[in-house]
Amino acid sequence: MVARQSGLPRELAQAPLRTLRVRDVTAYNHPRPQLARLAEAGLVHRLADGFYVVVPQDRVGGRWLPSLEGAAAGIGAAEFGIGRYALMGLTAARVHRVVPRAIGLATVAAPRRREILKLKDREATIRFFVRDIDLLHVELMQTDMGSCLVTTPEQTVLDLAHLTFDGLEGETETAVRALFPRCDLEMLQEIADGQRLKRALSRVLRMEAEA
Repeated sequence: MVARQSGLPRELAQAPLRTLRVRDVTAYNHPRPQLARLAEAGLVHRLADGFYVVVPQDRVGGRWLPSLEGAAAGIGAAEFGIGRYALMGLTAARVHRVVPRAIGLATVAAPRRREILKLKDREATIRFFVRDIDLLHVELMQTDMGSCLVTTPEQTVLDLAHLTFDGLEGETETAVRALFPRCDLEMLQEIADGQRLKRALSRVLRMEAEA
């Protein structure tokens, strides 16, 4: 049960992962100016064009900013629905706690195309990769915004070896090597066979051999 926050309509207070898409808000006839007013009052926080997040009750009136991983999880919930997306790549690696340095890029596996989203509260972007969520190997993990699907260590290392993140090659390699000991080799092979990631698996194994 989500407690209703004073000054907020129930629709906003109970939004999945406390994140809402402006065009979905029905509590107001003209939601944009009303949400801007609530943001001025410190009850909601603007994440990006068209997206707001409800500020935790114990942080109202102070400075509060969700983590990038939490923001990506919330936006995914508002845009695609709970269970219809997953944090992946370096963002999954961050949730798995193998990338200690905060980076300005979040990556989300999505059921449909969506353009890159630039956040308004920091220098960061969210990239969306079209994937069949039902085929991905995921697990439910916790972010500061709530729980969401995150790719497993095996899925994450293969995705990291398959995708290119310009300027983040060092973080990518570090994440792969840190996650590899957590991986089941048979599961890695199964995912590689089922998702056409055999080259990625070869790269992972080569990186591990060179470590």
